Amino acid sequence: MKVITCRAPGSLVLSEAPVPVPQPGEVLLRVRCVGVCGTDLHAYEGTQPYFTYPRILGHELGCEVADPNGCPGLRTGEAVTIIPYFSCGGCTACRKGRTNCCASLAVFGVHVDGGLREYIAVPAAAVVNGEGLAPDALALAEPLAIGAHGIRRAGLAAGEVALVVGAGPIGLGLMRLATLAGARVIAMDINPLRLDNCRATAGVAHVVDARRSDTEALVRELTDGRMPDVVIDATGNLAAIRDAFRYISHAGRYVLVGLQKGDVAFSHPEFHRREATLLSSRNATPEDFRQVLGHLHDGTVDVSGFITHHATPEAAVDRFPEWMSPASGVVKAMVHL
Repeated sequence: MKVITCRAPGSLVLSEAPVPVPQPGEVLLRVRCVGVCGTDLHAYEGTQPYFTYPRILGHELGCEVADPNGCPGLRTGEAVTIIPYFSCGGCTACRKGRTNCCASLAVFGVHVDGGLREYIAVPAAAVVNGEGLAPDALALAEPLAIGAHGIRRAGLAAGEVALVVGAGPIGLGLMRLATLAGARVIAMDINPLRLDNCRATAGVAHVVDARRSDTEALVRELTDGRMPDVVIDATGNLAAIRDAFRYISHAGRYVLVGLQKGDVAFSHPEFHRREATLLSSRNATPEDFRQVLGHLHDGTVDVSGFITHHATPEAAVDRFPEWMSPASGVVKAMVHL
């Protein structure tokens, strides 16, 4: 089978490997498509903090069952995706139902080899029935679930204002799910093409070009002087993460969905006088996956505006550097196996 491995930062290699043999409790899946996400791009760039090399990338998957291997509830040929966070089940977080931040978490495509290959063997407990959804839509279930988890972590309520910084796939999902929660959403990004896509795909109320020198004044104007109730970072950019502290309202919340290496620094007096809340949001839970699959089925979330680029495995190896550049216009690239 074909396999794409990130051998080192800036180095992707396409090779051949044997088809894995599923062990007891595992299912063999045929991978149909893999979404390329910020984690993959950061790993390629060398800025993903939880990453070791070499590693097979990819955890946003649209698959079909190749061999159920005796696992109940699964049939050969069935369309599925996976929850790519393998947890221990016994740590403090797992006992609280927060398997997304397990103390021994192994993320598919980050801590263990992922899905940029034609076949994978994964625990049956990680497999989610796609119930007829197309492979491309199933590959977007995971990034959308990350958005759903971020909205839940924020405690976003109807009538509140949310500023989402970063208009990539995670940001778009956050924006759409925030609007479904009844919030008024402001999108911020440095890419005008992505900001246009926010209006069309996520239905946001306002967009702000982060390259402007008066962004703080503009956000204040859009919120009638109050500033956003919730600020969510979806950039994974350290400078953007640090900068967005100034947009938090008094008694506001700041949720870090994006992730980067390095220390986050901010003015303690400014943060303290607001009595602001700082939260991280990591991965997603089965509850988040159920929510977004429901939205995909009933059409309240339309992913047609998310996928902008398509590639074969051979082309993907060459196009990763292009997808790193905002000039490429990429929102979500999809590799088809």
